[in-house]
Amino acid sequence: MEKQAEDSVTGPAKQPRRNAPKRRGEVAEAAFLARATELGFEVAKPWGDSSRFDFILHSGQRCWRVQVKSVTSQLDGGYRVKATGHHATYTKEEIDFIVAYIVPEHIWYVIPIEALEGRARVWFFPHRRRGSRFEVYREAWCLMACPRDGECCPEILVRRGCVEGARKCRFGK
Repeated sequence: MEKQAEDSVTGPAKQPRRNAPKRRGEVAEAAFLARATELGFEVAKPWGDSSRFDFILHSGQRCWRVQVKSVTSQLDGGYRVKATGHHATYTKEEIDFIVAYIVPEHIWYVIPIEALEGRARVWFFPHRRRGSRFEVYREAWCLMACPRDGECCPEILVRRGCVEGARKCRFGK
């Protein structure tokens, strides 16, 4: 009979729980890193986990502070994402965007912090005809690709929210 491998300092090796919140957050952050770099953004991760934001995303013209959130299951026909960190809502002094990943649908919502208006939770209904008030932010990566007052970075491959020729973003910027 074989004995289980054991580290002389820590004891038997333990497998991490797959559904632990910290693990789910790490998986969502890895997915964000892959998606953002695939689109052409430069991405940096702060050292440690004491910052209110998870990533710094560089668009070529500007750096954005991004907090990544995710949800893996439906509740009452929608997806609810916590828009707080350790019981306090985020402010524009702390982050610029919350990027919410609806894992089962493979959908991203890129929401400027101002649009949350201090909400602690955000609901998404990607399959309803009317959706939610945040449906306009589905895959809205252009909010981070385009500066508020100039040309979009051509190296970032996102669907633009700007009206062709008018330089008027559909998000009001």
